[in-house]
Amino acid sequence: MEAEKETVVVTGGAGLIGPSLIELLIPKYRVVSLDNYFIGSEKNHIKGAEYIKGHTKDIESLLGNESPAIIFHLGEYSRVEQSFKDMELVWESNVAGTFRVLQYWKKRKCKLVYAGSSTKFADGGMGRDQSPYAWMKASNTELVRNFSNWFSLPHAITYFYNAYGHRELSSGPYASVIGRFKEQYWKGEPITVVAPGTQQRNFTAANDIARGLLDVGERGYGDEYGLGSSESYSVLEIAKMFTDNIVMLPERPGNRMDSIVDTTRALHEFGWKPEQTVRQYIESLKKDRK
Repeated sequence: MEAEKETVVVTGGAGLIGPSLIELLIPKYRVVSLDNYFIGSEKNHIKGAEYIKGHTKDIESLLGNESPAIIFHLGEYSRVEQSFKDMELVWESNVAGTFRVLQYWKKRKCKLVYAGSSTKFADGGMGRDQSPYAWMKASNTELVRNFSNWFSLPHAITYFYNAYGHRELSSGPYASVIGRFKEQYWKGEPITVVAPGTQQRNFTAANDIARGLLDVGERGYGDEYGLGSSESYSVLEIAKMFTDNIVMLPERPGNRMDSIVDTTRALHEFGWKPEQTVRQYIESLKKDRK
């Protein structure tokens, strides 16, 4: 008789990175996703997973009967510049919602993998205070560590670097950079780049991040698991990979300039490194237009 699979909870399981992670989890675990579908989509559902629609603030009432071995907490608000307009929404998701996830974790004494934000390392550490999003995410990494110490709970904290992939949003105020560039390119429109355009980013494939997340979930403990490409490009360089038909937009608050990626722990402990490059991805998108 086949042994019953352990349960894993993934918050934000219908977004960009969650589905790639769930694809890797499904053969080994029973997977339950909790997503409010603010960014996520039912089109991103993976066969075999169970999907619950709801806010992380309500995780106890929605998933109270579950006893997961691991919680992958990916389900937070994740837009830097837009967070100035959405401060209440960011607070509800990234403070109120995450606190309830931590309470849920504390009650079950399982392992939590938290998706921190690389923004806290930008601009010599000043990045953590440059937007409501960055500050709340940086504060959450401290809260996760403290919960772990206060209540003797196993945890790991990861940091993503500018994820991209075929599930990314390509229109509206929450579109990703590459998603927006892709949409403009496919429509034959000029690509709009926020000034100064020299902001450096380490664009990383969602599938690669998901591989790192699985490694961290099963074998990692503690902080500083950076999951990002070692290749750094300016936003303007990314735009030029699509076309020279570019229009510059005024500078916006919260738009950090540099991005320092440190994948030392993931590399040394798991041998993790990206298998895909953003240039290859953009070339594939350009072929799709033809």
